This record gives sequence, structure tokens and C-alpha cells, in this order.
Amino acid sequence: MSTRPLRTWQREAFEQYQRTQPRDFLTVATPGAGKTTFALTIAADLLHRRVVERIVVVAPTEHLKTQWALSAAAMGISLDPDLSGALAPQFQGYAVTYAGLATNPIAHRVRIERQRTLVIIDEIHHAGDALSWGDAVHEACEPAERRLALTGTPFRSDDNPIPFVTYAPQGDGSMASVADYSYGYGAALRDSVVRPVLFMAYSGQMQWRTSAGDEVSARLGEPLTRDQMAHALRTALDPQGSWIPAVLQAAHRRLQEVRRDIPDAGGLVIATDQTTARAYAAILRDLTGSDPTVVLSDEAGSSQRIQDFSAGSDPWMVAVRMVSEGVDVPRLAVGVYATTTATPLFFAQAVGRFVRARRRGETASIFVPSVPALLGLAADLEAERDHVIGRPVKDEADLFAAEAELLARANREEPAMPEELGTYRALGSDASFDRVVYDGGEFGYDAIAEDPEELDFLGIPGLLEPDQVAELLRSARSKKAREDIAQRASASSPADEDVAFERRSELRRELNALVGAWHHRTGTPHGVVHNKLRSECGGPPAAAATIEQLQHRIDRLRDWALRASG
Repeated sequence: MSTRPLRTWQREAFEQYQRTQPRDFLTVATPGAGKTTFALTIAADLLHRRVVERIVVVAPTEHLKTQWALSAAAMGISLDPDLSGALAPQFQGYAVTYAGLATNPIAHRVRIERQRTLVIIDEIHHAGDALSWGDAVHEACEPAERRLALTGTPFRSDDNPIPFVTYAPQGDGSMASVADYSYGYGAALRDSVVRPVLFMAYSGQMQWRTSAGDEVSARLGEPLTRDQMAHALRTALDPQGSWIPAVLQAAHRRLQEVRRDIPDAGGLVIATDQTTARAYAAILRDLTGSDPTVVLSDEAGSSQRIQDFSAGSDPWMVAVRMVSEGVDVPRLAVGVYATTTATPLFFAQAVGRFVRARRRGETASIFVPSVPALLGLAADLEAERDHVIGRPVKDEADLFAAEAELLARANREEPAMPEELGTYRALGSDASFDRVVYDGGEFGYDAIAEDPEELDFLGIPGLLEPDQVAELLRSARSKKAREDIAQRASASSPADEDVAFERRSELRRELNALVGAWHHRTGTPHGVVHNKLRSECGGPPAAAATIEQLQHRIDRLRDWALRASG
């Protein structure tokens, strides 16, 4: 039996499986933690002890079928990723996609029934994507001797139960999934199994013309209606504007700094569609002088291009959806999230492409539009969510249940099409750095460094450990806040009163936004959060608080978030 050295979590999970010998086992492990190695270790052991005679892997994509077959071959297990007809005698099993399984589940059931089979269901949350897929997985895999379910993104909030997953009743009448073994991002970060992620958020002024002929100008990230936010984001991602070229240039500059220490470090741009992907590739070609790898899901050879990029040292790859889940490219260190898709599931899958650690001191950098939905997902990266079904919405005050329902609806929605947003035309855009999101906290540019060049070196491998990066950001923000307060106190005059009033208004809005984010993260009512802040920091209600008192409460709330993330 050929095996690889196991990480601590893999060994613990394997030993638990050995003790219990269950028919069904659900493993939830953060992307990049090594779920494939864990699963194949169990497969090799079961084959060696003759508990099973065949291995079947169900994977989301064609590329992942091949990736599973290659990983299995390295451990002495031969899988056919292109099965058609009978399984050839030289193979111990095969890999199939969810879609392939759904085309003829009875045929796969017959194969699984004929021999004692271990079925590995990779990214099992896909079995809840559609009733046809869930029914096919249940029909085909029900007679298996053993079933091993894997996922790196366990959270879903719809009411489609996932086959072979155990659900436990909750106090509110809902049912929540129960994992047999969980290994979250926070634990993996502490074990140095994955890299921490710096999210570099870029804002900017956007201009577009509506279907009514009105010209609109808005700053990306400011409070906007849903349609206005969609138009602003599409304008930012328009390759004809200035936002995308500026952000790609910043990302390439960071990748160059990383490659000084890690020569083969790579970057990935995730695009909305094929047209923009090709346009982004052209911009990168002009910036770098070399052709990036372009991966489009419906083009022949896409899987091979990903493998070639993973094994090579070219700087950039541009993809639409092919590199969103499960694809193993460990050298990715810099990313640009240039897609309108903003569901928690897709975001977590995309970020998972960058977190695989190869050495200590590495920090991944992902450039994102400064959009509240994305910044919220970035701040909650370490949150672990179970699949919940049947959560009741009792009344309008049941904010937690209502939020879950909205999340479910968002996960079911596809990105808005142009006709849904109305006929509009992007007129222009520019880009400016807005903030860093790191370790659950947000740090504005003014609070990071007085020298703009310092930002380029923040998080570069080998300079600082992850906890040192967080401490640097926190101390820089506190120092900047103290300097600003002292400067305003020494330079105050009657002419400055209007400026001070505007500053108080800005801080009140910022505080209210952070209290809202804390509510969404913990479920604590807004009023309770405000009262606790007043209790710890002192002072009157926010409406009557001074600039210094508001800043103190903002800093305290961010410290709560950092401690909760740690």
C-alpha cells in the first residue's frame, strides 16, 4: 500500500475513521488543507485490507476527474477518468462528474453493486445544487459498501438536503448538517497548512449612462441601490475603462515583488465571461510583455492548460470558472477577483485557490472591488457554516432567519444579465486604493502607511509572519488615529467646526456600518452592541459622542472582530 506522509489533521481524521469504520463519513476541510490525500489514504487502506474492491470518485468538473486520477496514480491506485462502457481490467475504479452521473445513474449503480465499492463524493455540496444531481447521487451511490463525502465549502442555506449527510435538529426547528470531522480555515492557518490572505480593495469613481439616457456618477463602495451597485461594479470591470488596467498593474507589481523571493509564484484573474477574460488577457500582455494562459471552460485543452501552468513558471493565468473549485495550482500567490459573481459559495471556492501554503511566511494577496458584499465575505473568511434546512422565518424581527433566506436566494441566483439590469453603457472609471481586509479587520490606506511604496511590501513572503502583519496593521491604524486627533486638537479654529461636524458624521456612519456587520456575524442586536461599546469605552450615545469617542468605539469593535477571528 503506497501512502504519503499525513498532516496532523489528516492523521487524526484517518485514525477516527479507522476506529469507527463507518459506512458514511463527511469530512469538511478548508480548501488547500489536503482533502484529496486524506481520501486516497483511506481508499488505499480499504483496498489493502480488501474491505472494498473498487473506487469511484464523483467530482464537479472534467478537469477534477483527471486531477483525481493523477493523484491516485501517485499513491498506486489506477482510476480511469474517461470511462465509456466496461471498466478495463487494469483499472481499480473510475472518476465521473456529477453531470455524467446524472445522465445514467442506473448504469453507475449497477457498476457499484457488482463489486464492494468505496465512493468518494468530492465537494458534496454540489449534490444539493439541483434535484436531478441529488437524486442521481442517491440512486447511483446508495448500494456502495462505503461512502466518503468531502467538501471545503460546507455552507449552504437552501432547503435541498444533501444525500448521505446527517442532519441534527436545532432549537428553532431547523436541521443542520453534522460533519464527522471538521478542519476549518482558522485551524489550518494556525497550523501553517494554509496561507493568510490580504484582500486589497480598490474603489474609484464610475460613470455610466442608464437606459433612460441619464448619466450617473458614483463612487464604488458607497451606499447605492442594488441596480446602481450592479452598474457601478460592471463599469469597474469593463476592460475599456481605467479601473481594471490600474488594478491589474497593481496586482502585477505585487506579483513581481513576490517572485523576487519565490520565482515561480503565479497570479490568477477570475473573469465574469469569456469576452472579458480575453480582454483582460490582452491588458496583461501589454503590461507584462508575455501572453498569459487563458482558460475557458468550453474550449478543448483547458484542463491541459491548467496543468501546464501549474507545472511551469509563467506569471499570469486568466480564467472564467475553470479555476474556481478544487483545482490545484499551489504556486498561485496573487489574485484579481474581477467577476460579478458574489455568492458566498463561489467566493470561498475562488479564494481557496490561493491559500495552499508551500513555505512559512507566505501571504496571498487578492485584489477585489470595494463592494460591501465582497468585503463582508472577505472579513468572514474564517467563519464556518453548516448546511441548514428548514430554518423558520417567524416574523419580520427574526433577522437571523431572514438573512439565511436571503443568503439562500443569493446562492441560487446567477449573476444579473445585461437585460435584467437594463440597457446601460459604461462611460468611464478610475481606480484608487481603498483598504486592506485582513484577519477579519479592515484597515484604510491612510491608516497603513504614509509612504505609498510601503503597501507594495506588506505581506511579501519572508518579511513578516501572519500575526506580525496583523499587529503591524493594527498598530499603524492606532498610531494614525492618535496623530489625527492630536493634529485636529492643535489646529482647531472656528473655521474648522464644519469640518469637525462632517468628520463626526463620517465616523457615526462608519460605526453604524461596523455594528451592522457585527450583528450579521454574531446575531447580536444593534442596540446591544452599541450599549456594550458605551459600557467599555464610556461616553454618551453615538449621536452625541465626540470624534475621539466615536473613533475609540470603532477601534474597540475592530479589536473584537480580530479576537473573534483569532
